[in-house]
Amino acid sequence: MTGGRIVVGVDGSAPSLKALKWAAGQAALTGDSLHAVIGWEFPASWATLMPGVPPEFDPERLAKQILDESLAKALPPETVATVTRTIVGGNAAQALIDQAEGASLLVVGARGYSGFKAAALGSVSSNVTQHAPCPVVVVRGEVPGVGDAD
Repeated sequence: MTGGRIVVGVDGSAPSLKALKWAAGQAALTGDSLHAVIGWEFPASWATLMPGVPPEFDPERLAKQILDESLAKALPPETVATVTRTIVGGNAAQALIDQAEGASLLVVGARGYSGFKAAALGSVSSNVTQHAPCPVVVVRGEVPGVGDAD
């Protein structure tokens, strides 16, 4: 079966770069298209946590930059050119669950950028494994060529 869609969560962290590389390899094997997704949201106490943030600050533009840089870092240019990119304002786990509707596979790293670095499984990966509408792969450990210096 070819022509499916693999959704991969990206947040710029080493685990998400490993997940991205793994997902690209899987897409090459299966003939599925690769869709990279990044979610962003303002913290509940945005004004008090980040005083002095300039009014021109654009978190969506920052998310796009992180996504573009992650793709360029993890994948060869010919692969990057074929990746569909989606930037979602909202909770990252819910964004991935929503984007995975109808997908053949959802891929995430074991941990990303969160306050719980010591957790064996991050909150996003834990949430999507419980609620995704398709099979989920949580990439753990080392993927050659990504995050080796991290």
